[in-house]
Amino acid sequence: MNATTTSVSAAGPTSRWGRIGLWVLQILAAAAFLAAGSFKLAGNEMMVQVFDQIGIGQWFRYVTGIVEIVGAVALLVPFTAAFGGVWLAITMLCAVSTHLFIIGGNPVPAIVLLLITASIAWFRRASFRALLG
Repeated sequence: MNATTTSVSAAGPTSRWGRIGLWVLQILAAAAFLAAGSFKLAGNEMMVQVFDQIGIGQWFRYVTGIVEIVGAVALLVPFTAAFGGVWLAITMLCAVSTHLFIIGGNPVPAIVLLLITASIAWFRRASFRALLG
């Protein structure tokens, strides 16, 4: 294998650059979800309006904020990174659906985060299996 080839196993990327790239993705995703969850929990005016449009109630904004923060922290812990990826990918699938079927607006940011978190879950799937059994 030469330096430009990235090998991937069930445990994730085996090359140094592949592992670094995956950690960069995890850190960026965690930062995005920590910020989004914090805005929701802090009662940011835009977040309050979005959750008013959803129509379930503001309690759901708090639940969503907690889900995002827990998922972000999980992305930063090696043993739970796959769980965090799955947890947040499901959350983003719900966010995309909410944009498409309830509130409108641009679903692209949620789609991008869905793809990133699903990729993290995929590359960290061996640790997910270890976590489950």
